[in-house]
Amino acid sequence: MLSRRLGPARYRAYLFLVVVAAVFSLYGFYAGHNNHPDLRVSPAKFDVLAKAANDVFHSFKGVVREHPIPRLMDTAEDKFRAKLKKQSKTLSEAVREYRRRYKRHPPKGFDRWWQFAQENHVKMVDEFDGLVSDLEPFWLLSGEEIRRRTLQAGELPSIHLVRIRDGESIGLKLNHAYEDSEISARAQGFRDMIKGFTAELPDMDFAFNGRAESRVIVNWEHLKYPNLTNQDSSKGIAEMMGGKFEADWSDKENTWDAWRRSCPPNTPARRLFSSRRNPFVNQVTNYLSLAASHSNNTDSATFSPINEFQFMTTTNSVIDFCAHPHLHASQGHFFSDWRSLSALYPMFTPARAQGFMDIRVPSHYYYGSTQRYTYGWDSVNLEIKDVDPMEVPWEDKLDKVFWRGATTGGGSHPRGFAPQYQRHRFLRMSSDQSNTTYRTVTFSDPPNSNRYISTKVPISQLNDEIMDVAFVKAVTTATYPGGEEALIRDHRFDDTVPLGEHWKYRYLVDLDGMSYSGRFLAFLASDSVPVKATVYEEWFSDWIQPWYVVHFIPLSASYNEIYNIIAYFSGPTPSTLLAASFDDLSTSHLTSSSSNATSVDAERRLRRIARAGKEWKRTMGRKVDMEAYVYRLCLEWARLWADDRDSMDFKL
Repeated sequence: MLSRRLGPARYRAYLFLVVVAAVFSLYGFYAGHNNHPDLRVSPAKFDVLAKAANDVFHSFKGVVREHPIPRLMDTAEDKFRAKLKKQSKTLSEAVREYRRRYKRHPPKGFDRWWQFAQENHVKMVDEFDGLVSDLEPFWLLSGEEIRRRTLQAGELPSIHLVRIRDGESIGLKLNHAYEDSEISARAQGFRDMIKGFTAELPDMDFAFNGRAESRVIVNWEHLKYPNLTNQDSSKGIAEMMGGKFEADWSDKENTWDAWRRSCPPNTPARRLFSSRRNPFVNQVTNYLSLAASHSNNTDSATFSPINEFQFMTTTNSVIDFCAHPHLHASQGHFFSDWRSLSALYPMFTPARAQGFMDIRVPSHYYYGSTQRYTYGWDSVNLEIKDVDPMEVPWEDKLDKVFWRGATTGGGSHPRGFAPQYQRHRFLRMSSDQSNTTYRTVTFSDPPNSNRYISTKVPISQLNDEIMDVAFVKAVTTATYPGGEEALIRDHRFDDTVPLGEHWKYRYLVDLDGMSYSGRFLAFLASDSVPVKATVYEEWFSDWIQPWYVVHFIPLSASYNEIYNIIAYFSGPTPSTLLAASFDDLSTSHLTSSSSNATSVDAERRLRRIARAGKEWKRTMGRKVDMEAYVYRLCLEWARLWADDRDSMDFKL
């Protein structure tokens, strides 16, 4: 080996020079040969690359000089407090802030909405950037065009209309193919949310997506050059879709082929790339990698885009699927069986992923009350209690990561990709019992100090110590390569548990299913800490703060950093200490009792995360907050619905 020939010191210096040279070469290549603004390396990104090279050099010493988590939390706290503090205090302030942000007047009825928000103590009265962004593309369409497209969408299978006429709402299903209770449940949930102010709303319709997955994917050219593409739907939805429209994909194309057309023309995803070939087909144990070779090397460098000691600052996916199309195989929403709409149709849905154009509304799971999705629900007295009957005191909670769920996570078109769906990948990683896979774990040494050391630990031992993760139900087993037998062989299964069983654990992982997770607000309401990995944005994205002292802990789509999240907050596990002693890196922990191994500051921070998440749910994730959100949405939609939009402005 090269390290043996050069010696440890020279080898580290040699490697450092190689990394630095590679960074500068990469920067020079992009600067000299790529002038496209979306692809060239910015000075800020160059600084990140240079810092990464420096970190590589220092990591060989086995010592980390500063743990990034405290700074992430402190920065997030400052941002969230500042956002809360600057919220408008009067109607006139709210109007000025609206005009400053969106360069137009607020919608008609804004004063009544303001009164509703004030009477119900809504805190985030200015934070509706996501809502406005969802609706912004529809300003290019006339009111007549929007009304026509809404009706056309309502005539499709798995779509339900909510119609407001003369101050009352009704639900309509115009196409009875593909009967599904979820269709009416989502529409009915919306009707319940607007019940308190329906009488004040003008006539209009809403088309609700009856499927979990997002449905609207508009080609890049249609959004960039609307004047050069067909924007007239008067000849029907089939004409807008380029031919006969079928509700499912059958054997014609797939979601990924449709999605990649939303990327700019010069991106890799727009080149000929088929999702019918699985790049991970011979690599079931690969979790997520940007490496071109897709090797099985267990070194942390192969586990990009988030390595084991990088931490997310947001729940939004950092993966640019336009730039790295092969990684689309890692997310199940690219394999939906239901055909997407390739033109800008108004579709209301609980969540949307990157590249989709659906309009977000609060989920009926969040607004309703059920045993499966609601914290504190008393099914006997039919009421919500402040403290769930199965809640466990913080001191008695197990210091483990807990998750239970079904083998959902994506569609089956085309087949063969299920092993790489988000839930399946996490299950295999967290139950890996191999003797050849390691994770690099970083922890404070001595305890409560600012000195951190790193050591490689067998993943099987870490999983035994901190993971309690399992599937409880196998669904659509025929689409998994090898069928049900292979699915059960490759993943851990356990018994179904009630929602309250989660409260026994300090860390609750929240993973996407077919779409968003309907349990997230229940996790926030508990006295545990949600660790959330998602590619979806929901209605509350502007109102909540990852790492804010804290509401929840964000987790990357690769999940690689989760072992170091637990190591920071809960301290090193016995297997970590043993591995460190073999590496001759640490002795102080070995003479400390296990109760002293956890940093006091980190333990306090973890407790504050649980409390802050619970407080957010109590004050900003209430039913009335969802009502305030959809009230504002209805006013904006009413203006877009109108022919004379100027008459639908609110002016002081």
